[in-house]
Amino acid sequence: MANSLVSIQIIPKTPNGEPTIPMVDEAISIIEESGVKYEVHPLETTMEGELSELFQIIEKLNERMVELGCLNVISQVKVLYQPSGASMDALTEKYSQ
Repeated sequence: MANSLVSIQIIPKTPNGEPTIPMVDEAISIIEESGVKYEVHPLETTMEGELSELFQIIEKLNERMVELGCLNVISQVKVLYQPSGASMDALTEKYSQ
């Protein structure tokens, strides 16, 4: 069972003020390719997995934004670390319809 939930919002600074949505789409594709469970929300994406693996994904996201020409990237991160196990489903189950 996963021990962490990590939510990330990236805010890439593009060189000439280009739209950032294509950058966000690229970040989400990196998360998808990683194979971890994730959910996209309007202002952030939440991943479920082992803490070290999730931090490695965040590192890849930031590096990729720079490769694409971003001058810098702000990553706003929220972490739930629970060694006994953590899941999005368990936290949101009562709100499911």
